[in-house]
Amino acid sequence: AERRAPYEALLGRSERVTWQRDCYMDLQSNPGGPPSKSDRDAHGSVWVHQHQQQLQRFTTASFLRRMLSHLRVQELLSVVDEMRVEDGGGRQVEEQVMTLLSLLASRAPHGPDALQAFVENSDSHEARLILTHDHMVKEHQTMLLQRLASSRDRMYNAPPSLSSASRGLLLVDGLSNLQQKEHDLMQVNTARGSGRIHLRSLALARLMEPLTRVSSSPRVSLTVGVAGIGKTALVRQFVTQWCLRKVCSDISFVLPFSFWELNSLEKVSAERLVRLAFPHLSDPSLVLSGACRTLLIFDGLDEFRCRLNFSDASTCSDPKKEVSVEDLVTNIIRGNLLPDVSVWLTSRSAHAALIPVGLVDRLTEVPGFTSQDVHMFLHHCLPERDTAGQVWAHLESHKFLMVMSYIPCVCQIVMETLRFLLQKGSPDGLPRTCTELYAHFCAMNAEAGAPRGREPMRTEQVQASQRKLLGPLGRLAFYGLIKHKYTFGEQDLRAHGVDLPSAQGSHGAALLVREESAIFVAYRFAHLTVQEFLAATFYHVSSKRAIFDLFSESAMSWPKLGFQNHFRNALQRSQQDDGGHLDVLVRFLAGLLSPSAAKPLAALVGKDDCSQQVWAGGFLQSLLGPTGGSEGGAAVSLREVNLAYCLQELKHTELLWKVEEALSSGSLAGTLSRSHCVALAYLLQVSPECRQETNLSDCLNYSTVKCLLPQLLYCSHLRLENNHFKDNVMELLGSLLSAKDCQVQKISLADNSIGNLGAKALSRALLVNRTLTALDLRSNNIGAKGARFLAEALKMNQALVSINFQNNAIGEEGTRALADVLLVNRKLVSLKEFQETFCQKHITSHDVSLTLAVVTLVSSLQSNSISDRGMTALTRSLRTNQCLQSLNLRENSVGVVGARNMAAALRENGALRNLDLTANLLHDEGVQAIAGAIGVNQSLTSLHLQWNFIKVGATKALAHALTSNTALNLLDLQENCIGDEGMVCLANALKNNCSLKTLCLQGVSAGRSGAIAMATALMVNHSLHTLDLLGNSIGMEGAKALASALKHNHSLKSLNLQENGLGMDGAIFIATALRANHQLTYINLQGNGIGESGAKVISDTIRTNSPDCVVMI
Repeated sequence: AERRAPYEALLGRSERVTWQRDCYMDLQSNPGGPPSKSDRDAHGSVWVHQHQQQLQRFTTASFLRRMLSHLRVQELLSVVDEMRVEDGGGRQVEEQVMTLLSLLASRAPHGPDALQAFVENSDSHEARLILTHDHMVKEHQTMLLQRLASSRDRMYNAPPSLSSASRGLLLVDGLSNLQQKEHDLMQVNTARGSGRIHLRSLALARLMEPLTRVSSSPRVSLTVGVAGIGKTALVRQFVTQWCLRKVCSDISFVLPFSFWELNSLEKVSAERLVRLAFPHLSDPSLVLSGACRTLLIFDGLDEFRCRLNFSDASTCSDPKKEVSVEDLVTNIIRGNLLPDVSVWLTSRSAHAALIPVGLVDRLTEVPGFTSQDVHMFLHHCLPERDTAGQVWAHLESHKFLMVMSYIPCVCQIVMETLRFLLQKGSPDGLPRTCTELYAHFCAMNAEAGAPRGREPMRTEQVQASQRKLLGPLGRLAFYGLIKHKYTFGEQDLRAHGVDLPSAQGSHGAALLVREESAIFVAYRFAHLTVQEFLAATFYHVSSKRAIFDLFSESAMSWPKLGFQNHFRNALQRSQQDDGGHLDVLVRFLAGLLSPSAAKPLAALVGKDDCSQQVWAGGFLQSLLGPTGGSEGGAAVSLREVNLAYCLQELKHTELLWKVEEALSSGSLAGTLSRSHCVALAYLLQVSPECRQETNLSDCLNYSTVKCLLPQLLYCSHLRLENNHFKDNVMELLGSLLSAKDCQVQKISLADNSIGNLGAKALSRALLVNRTLTALDLRSNNIGAKGARFLAEALKMNQALVSINFQNNAIGEEGTRALADVLLVNRKLVSLKEFQETFCQKHITSHDVSLTLAVVTLVSSLQSNSISDRGMTALTRSLRTNQCLQSLNLRENSVGVVGARNMAAALRENGALRNLDLTANLLHDEGVQAIAGAIGVNQSLTSLHLQWNFIKVGATKALAHALTSNTALNLLDLQENCIGDEGMVCLANALKNNCSLKTLCLQGVSAGRSGAIAMATALMVNHSLHTLDLLGNSIGMEGAKALASALKHNHSLKSLNLQENGLGMDGAIFIATALRANHQLTYINLQGNGIGESGAKVISDTIRTNSPDCVVMI
C-alpha cells in the first residue's frame, strides 16, 4: 500500500488524460469489473479517431455501400441519412466518409461501435488496410532502412550536393539514336559528356507525381543513363527518403527489386515474388490489391539475363499464377498484371529501347557530372589541396579523361588512381591514356589486397598476387562480356576459377563487388569499363597461345594461330558489331600493346618488344583508308571513329596530330582524304579546339560534309563559312538539323553560294528543329524567294533567337516577308536583314511589326534611305513598342525633323538601350531635341552621334542632359566640331555625372583649354573608364594637365592620346604620372612626334611603372 501511494497520488492529479481533442480514457477504471457507460461511449469514439485517416483513405465506393447497408440494417441510419452521405462532399468518397463519421458521432456509442464491428469482421482488402496499414508500413520501412544501411555505394565519398538525388533527373521525350545503338562510353565521348539540350529538370521527389494540375500520375516510369551514372544510387536514395516520409507520402508501399535478383528465378508469381523478397509482408495480396498505392521498382534492366519480348509473352492477369520471370515482368509493364500498381524501371539506354514507347508514361534520364561537379568532387574527396590541384590540372590537360569523369563512378576510379600514384610518387608520371589509367587501377587493387606479413612485400609477391587475382577475374570478365552478362553468381565464379573468399574479402573487393538480397547473392564488376579492361587483359594473354577463336561459343572453330590473327579477329568483330558492344574492349586491347600501359601489369600481360605496337599501328591505320586520294566518301561511322580511339590508346598518333595541327591553323583545305576525315571525326569529339566552337571554314565541300555529317550532329557551335557551299550541301545540312539527335545551337553559313533552293531546304529543317538558336546567312544569294521560304519557317519556329540575312539581295519583297515574321514570332531577339536600300513605302510594314511583336529585337537599318519621312513612321511605333533594345540607323539621311520625332519617341519609350544615329544630318537643332529627351529618358545606355555636324550649341544641351541622366554609359561624339568650348561643357558635366563610362571625342577640334578642363573633371569623376581623344591638339600643356589628373584618378582604364602633338615632354609627363596610377590598362601615344628612341624610353618607363598596361607608341 505504501508503495502504491505515490502512483495513486500522481494519478489523482489528473484522473483523465486527453487522447484526441475531447476524447478521454479513464485511467482509474476497474480492470476487474464491468465497463461503465462512459467507458463504452469512449471506446467506439476512440477507435474512430484512431482510424479516421485510414477510413477516409481506403474506403472505396463499393465498401462504403456495404457499410451503409449494414448500418441501415442495424437501424443506425435512416434513408435520409443515407442520401445525405451519398450526396455529401460532391460525391467524393473521402468527404462522404467524413459525413458518415459525423452522423455516427451523434449516435454514440452505438454508431461508432457498429462501424468498428463491421470493419473488424470484414475480410475485404479495404477493411484489412484500415486495421493494419500503419503497422505494416512502419515495419516495412524499418526493414528497408536496415537493408540500405548494409548496402555498398561507390559514391559514398561524394558531397551531398553531388548525389544522384541532388542532381535530379531530366525529362526526355524519347531515346536518341545514339542512346539506342551505341556503347555507353561512345555515347559520352560523342556528346563530349554533355546531355541533350533544352531538357526540363525534374526533382526526385516529383518522379511519381503529376506534372500539371490536369495530368495524372505516371503508372510506368523509365529512367535511363549510362553505366555508372548513378541509377542504383538514385533508387536507394529515393527509397531512403520515402522511408523517412520525405517524398511520395501518398505511396503506401515501395517494393524495390534488382533485376540481378530475378536472374535466380525461373517461374514465379507476383505474390510469391513479394513474399520471397519481403518475408515480413505476410499478406502480399493486400499490398498488390490496388486498394492502396504501391510502387514496384525494378532496377537495372541491362543486368537481366532474359530478353523482354512484348510481342510473344503469354498473357497473365492473376497475381497468384506462376509464370516465367520474363513474362511476369512483361505483364506487369503492360498492365495485364497488377494494373493499379505503379512501376519504376531503370536501365542503360540501349536495353531500355526494348520497352515499347507506348507503355512508358514518363521517361527520365540521369545527368552526369559537369566539369564544375568534377572539380567539386575532387576537392571534397582529396582534402590535400595540392593533390586535388594536380589531379584537376591533369584532367584539364587530358580532355578525354575529363569527359570520362563526367560518369560519377569513373570519376571515383580516376580520383583514387591518380591520388595513389601521386602519393606513391610514380616515376613514369600520371596516366595519359585510359588503358594506362585502368592498368594502374587494377595493379593498385591487386597490391592493396595481397596478404601482408611483417616484412614489406617483395616484387615476386606482388606479381604473384596480380596473376592469382586478375587472371581468373579477366577470364570471368571476358566470357561474361561476350555473353552480355554483367552479374554473376557463385557458380559462375567457381567455373572461372575466381576464389570466393577473395571476392568477399578485401582482396579485389574494389574490382568485384558483392551484392546480397533476400533472394540471391550476386557479384558484379565495379564498373562496366573495369570488366572490359580485365576482359582485354585476358584476351591479350590468351591470344598468344590460343589456337582457336576465343570469341567462339563452341569448343571448336577455325584455327587461329598467333597474336596478330587474334588481334585482327577482335577488330573485325568490333567493326561488324553495329551496337559497338566491343568498342572499349578493342581500345584496351590496343592500349595494352603500349609499354607504358603494360608495365603496371607486367606480371600478368608480360613484356613485349615494340614490334607488335608498330605492327598494330600500321594495321589500324590501314583500316581507316588511304591517307591520300580523293576526299570524303561514305559517312564516317562510329566504328571507324573507334579505330582512331584505338590509335590514341596505342600512342600511334602521327595522323591524329597532323590533322589536329591543320585544324588549329585552318589549313585543312584540300587535305581531307578518307583517313583524315576519320581522324577529324575523332577530333570533333576530343579536341579542345572543338569544345566551344567547331571552325570548319574554307575547308569543306559536298563530299566531306557528307562524310562528316553524323559527327557534326553533336557540335554545339558550327562555323562553315567561305566553303563555296551550294544548294545541294543545304540538303545535307537540312537533314542534319532535322535529326532527332541534333545538338547544334549555332551555325554560321556566311560567305557561301546558297540560293533560294538551299534556303528552302533550311526552312524545312527549321520547321522541326528545336535546338538551333542562331543562324548566320550573311553574304549568300538566297534572294527574295529564299527569304520568303525562311520567313514561313520562322513563323513556326520558336527556338531561333538570332538570324542574319545581310548581303543576300532579298529586295523589298523579301524584307517585307521577314518583317511580317515579327507579327507572330515571339522569340526572335536579333534580326539583321537590311543591307540594300530600305524603301520608304516599306518602312510602314516594318513599323507595324515593331509595334505588335512582343520580342526583344536588334533592328539593323544601316545604310538605307529612311530619311525624315520613314523616321516618322518608325518613331510612331517606338512610342508603343516596349521590346526593342537596339536600333541601328547609321547613314540614313535622317535630318532635323526625324531627330525631333526620335526625341519625342525617346520621351515615351522605356525599353530602347542602344541607339546609333551615326553619319546622318542631325545638326545642332536635331541633337538639341534628342538631348532634351535624354534628360528625361532613363533607359538608353548607348548613344552614337558621330559625323552629325554637331557644334557647341548641341554639345551644351548634351552636357546639360548628362547632369540629370543616370543611365547613359556611352556617348560617342567623334568627328563633330565641338571645339574647346564644347569640351569644357562636357567636362563640367562629368564633375556631377556618375553613370557615363565611355566618352569618345576623336577629332572634335579640342585643344589645350579643353584638355585642361577635362583633366580637372577627372580629378573628381569616379565613373569614366574610357576616354578617347584621338586626333585633337591638346599639346604638351594638355598632356601635363592630364598627367596631373592621372595621379589622382583611379577609375580610368583606357586613354587614347594618339595624334595630339604631345611631343617628347608631353609623353614624359604621362609616363611619369603612371607611377602613381596602376588602374590604367591601355594607353595610346602614337603619332605624337616622339621618335623611335624616345618611344622606347617612354615605353620602357610605362611598362616599368605599370607592367599590366598595354602601351601603343
